[in-house]
Amino acid sequence: MPDILSAPLVVEFPFTRSLGPVQSAFLTGLRERTVLGVRTEAGKILVPPVEYDPVTAAEIRDLTEVAPTGTVTTWAWNPAPRPGQPLDTPFAWILVRLDGADTSLLHALHAPGPGAVRTGMRVRIRWAAERTGAITDIACFEPYEGEAGESAPHSGEFTDPVHGIVTPARLDYRYTPGRAQTAYLEALREHRVVGERCPSCAKVYVPPRGACPTCGVATTERVEAGPRGTVTTFCVVNIKARNLDIEVPYVYAHVALDGADLALHARIGGIPYDRVRMGLRVEPVWTGEGRHPDHYRPTGEPDADYDTYKELL
Repeated sequence: MPDILSAPLVVEFPFTRSLGPVQSAFLTGLRERTVLGVRTEAGKILVPPVEYDPVTAAEIRDLTEVAPTGTVTTWAWNPAPRPGQPLDTPFAWILVRLDGADTSLLHALHAPGPGAVRTGMRVRIRWAAERTGAITDIACFEPYEGEAGESAPHSGEFTDPVHGIVTPARLDYRYTPGRAQTAYLEALREHRVVGERCPSCAKVYVPPRGACPTCGVATTERVEAGPRGTVTTFCVVNIKARNLDIEVPYVYAHVALDGADLALHARIGGIPYDRVRMGLRVEPVWTGEGRHPDHYRPTGEPDADYDTYKELL
């Protein structure tokens, strides 16, 4: 019995965004240990603030400072924190309505156990020792027995305001391919491309999926495709990706391998980016011990006729 393939996989996309005047004031305020909300046309104070009234859709910029104390409106216990969460010991996720606010903020509550948490309990902000202008400037909340705070108008003006943030999006998991993709990956190790043919419609899928997405029947007949193929459509990438050592601009394309009925993704190299075109005939380039082609390059053949690949666009 062949070994079961398994490998860790990380899907990560750090999203960089600019901030408008309201979000900029809110995050800069956190850096300065100040919590700001925004007042709607009906007089409600929203924390975290938004830039448009959720009822009237009118732009709102009337900033108000609320207290760093508040009341838990609901909660859930987290017995096993994951990497990157606010605390590395068990804690409670809480919605807390800060004094002076009319909406609740989601954050973490440091508590010894679920028995110490209840709806209606009073809490206060525990500020992070180092603050940069992010929601993590609130390290967590902690129980509080003092008086309720009040709200007050605020100009939203600070020295050296925060104008942009990077929001990390990351998914870590272990991937185990099934029968069809295991055969596909094993063939790539030998610099071959193997797909599977549908017994009903006779289409060949590369990479194989184990079943035909059109007919819904299992696929078991293996078919070797390529290695050459045709560029069906493409885009020019002008923004350099983090941790990717490829100079921009470069071309990423759909390549329909000879004998396949499904185009796959691939980078096109060995040709100036502005000379890549639909119908360009290409072949794979393998480097080192790589288990998949590094990129595809032109074969020098005449371009494929449009009618030969139009169904794969």
